[in-house]
Amino acid sequence: MAKIDFGGVLEEVITSDEFSLEKAREVLKNEIVAVIGYGVQGPGQAMNMRDNGINVIIGQRQGGKSWEKAVSDGFVPGKTLFPIEEAAKKGTIIQYLLSDAGQVSSWQKLKACLNEGDALYFSHGFGIVYKDQTGIIPPKNVDVILVAPKGSGRTVRTNFLNGSGINSSFAVHQDFTGRAKERTLATGIAIGSGYLFSTTFEKEVYSDLTGERGVLMGCLAGVMEAQYSLLRKHGHSPSEAFNETVEELTQSLIRLVAENGMDWMFGNCSTTAQRGALDWSPRFRDAVAPVFKELYESVISGKETKRVLDLNSAADYREKLQVELDAIKNSEMWKTGAAVRALRPENRKK
Repeated sequence: MAKIDFGGVLEEVITSDEFSLEKAREVLKNEIVAVIGYGVQGPGQAMNMRDNGINVIIGQRQGGKSWEKAVSDGFVPGKTLFPIEEAAKKGTIIQYLLSDAGQVSSWQKLKACLNEGDALYFSHGFGIVYKDQTGIIPPKNVDVILVAPKGSGRTVRTNFLNGSGINSSFAVHQDFTGRAKERTLATGIAIGSGYLFSTTFEKEVYSDLTGERGVLMGCLAGVMEAQYSLLRKHGHSPSEAFNETVEELTQSLIRLVAENGMDWMFGNCSTTAQRGALDWSPRFRDAVAPVFKELYESVISGKETKRVLDLNSAADYREKLQVELDAIKNSEMWKTGAAVRALRPENRKK
C-alpha cells in the first residue's frame, strides 16, 4: 500500500504497482467468480475479469434482455452462463450485482446457494447497511466484501479498454476465511480498477447515495434546468441557452477540470470569468449547503432507502418511471440537447 497526501490527509491506496494483476491472478487461480446480474455493473466487471484471465461465469434470469446481452458478449449458456441459482452454487466468489431492489427479492434464494468459505461480493453497501429494510443478513461462515467502482458500469468497461482504469473503493465487512482482504484486492484489480481506496460499507453507501442525488446527477440536472430556464425566460434562443448551460461544460470545461483541477480552471480563464466565478461560487455553496445537509440526513436515516424499495416494489413502477423519464426526454431543454449533439462534427459524419 502507498500512503498518499490528499490535501493534508494521508490515505492508503492500492495500485497495480503494489498489487499486480499477476498477484491477483495467483490469488484467484482456484476461484470461480460468479457474477449475479448482468445489468448495470455486471457486464463491465465480468468482461474485464474475463479479459484478465479470471475464471468468470454469469448468473442471470433466462430469456430476458440481459441474458441475451450476455450471450452477445460471448458468454455461453451451460458453460459460462447459467440461471442465477445454478451460477451462485458453482461460484466461490459471488458478485451480487443485481439492482438494490433485485437483491432484496432474490436474497433468500441466493443465500441458500452460499457454501462455507465463499465470498459474497457487493459493489454497493445498500443491502448490508440497510439490513433492517432489505433483510440481507449474510451467514457467518462466508466472507463479505465490497469493491465499488466510482463510475457507471459502462465506464468500467470503456476505461479498461482504453487503459486508464477506474478508481474503486473497497471494504471488508466480514472475514471468515482470513483471506477476505486479499480476495477483495484481487477482484478489485481484476475488474480494472485504476487504484483502490479503503472505506466501509456504511461510508460507501452514505457517500454514494448523497453523490448521485447531489453533484453527480440530481443537483447537476437541477441547476442545469434552472439556468437554462432563466436564459430562455429572458429571450435567449434554445441553442444559446443549451450551449451556455450544458455544451460548454461537458465538451470543454469539465474535461479541463478533470485533467488539471478546479484551481487550475480558476487560474486559467479570462479575467472576467475568473472574477465572476470567485464572487459567485461561495454564494452557490452557501445556498445549497442546507439542501445537502437535509439530503445526507435523509440518507443516513434510511428514508431514501425506504423510498427506493417502496417505489421499486410497486406493480406499476416501470410504467410510472417511464412517464417521469419521458417528461425529461421531451422537455425543450433536452430536445435541444439532442439537436445540438447531432450537430457535433463527429456525429454529422455518421
